[in-house]
Amino acid sequence: MSTRDERAQRITEKLRRELGSAVCDLLVDPTVVEIVLNEAGVLWVERLGEPMRPFGKMAAAQAESLMATVASTVGVDLTRDNPILECELPFDGSRFSAVIPPVVEGPAFAIRRRAIKVFSLDDYVEQGVMTEMQRDLIGRAVIHRQNLLVVGGTGSGKTTLANALIEHIARGLPDDRLVIIEDTREIQCSCKNKLQMRASETVTMDRLLKHTLRQRPDRIIVGEVRGAEALTLLKAWNTGHPGGVATIHANSAKAGLTRLEQMISEATAAPMQRLIGQAVDWVVFIARAPGGRRVEDVIRVREFDGHDYITTNGAEYGAE
Repeated sequence: MSTRDERAQRITEKLRRELGSAVCDLLVDPTVVEIVLNEAGVLWVERLGEPMRPFGKMAAAQAESLMATVASTVGVDLTRDNPILECELPFDGSRFSAVIPPVVEGPAFAIRRRAIKVFSLDDYVEQGVMTEMQRDLIGRAVIHRQNLLVVGGTGSGKTTLANALIEHIARGLPDDRLVIIEDTREIQCSCKNKLQMRASETVTMDRLLKHTLRQRPDRIIVGEVRGAEALTLLKAWNTGHPGGVATIHANSAKAGLTRLEQMISEATAAPMQRLIGQAVDWVVFIARAPGGRRVEDVIRVREFDGHDYITTNGAEYGAE
């Protein structure tokens, strides 16, 4: 074993000790979505389709030691002057976000697990996250190469749902070539013909999207649309690369379309509502609910008529 491998192994062992056996066990549980430590020292876990529940405690000293170890793996000093850390756990790629005093009373973190198990649309129905009609509408849209925008707030399960849509592509159209772009490794794809690229501080999402068009994609998937790259994505979807999936932060299905407008305005002052109305076929809105997560709305986007987006509710569409 090389010196570098030995160091990586020592760090991993140290991290596992600092995380504790209960957290480590949850990190390999396929139903776990997120693990958090609040500033009072209480640990909470969220599983797919269930509300967040407490499961234990972690002392402040242990949490601070854990955060310092994670920070060292990415060459960052976590201090009172630099109290926020955002990176990935080195041994499994889970997203790790941490904060220490003085901006909080005690050390706190959130671990967004990188998916081990990919849930199918049928799983979503079985767990009550979506209805059978919603599953059928979304499933047909995927197979018919229509573009889907997955919308929701922070922690609503957008990426997990996007993974389910990608799995539906892999099962229904296994020969499609997928090009996937994200800034954090969260998308899971079992397609044989795929290319997964990751944006960085020096290589933007927009630059990767423009390069994607030279990589012969059948479908273009974006883990999360955040800014001016929205215009490049919609142009690609609308000019020969249908069947894409992207996620976006917004608090309703229609608000997702408005949010796209705001992002596109970072690239051009020209109105682009007609492009949005042409490029986005479906919007799926997923949200946190009292019993867990729920697909609250599925709408079919018809067009932009010069004043507003003309949409059809999924239930109405299914009855046509």
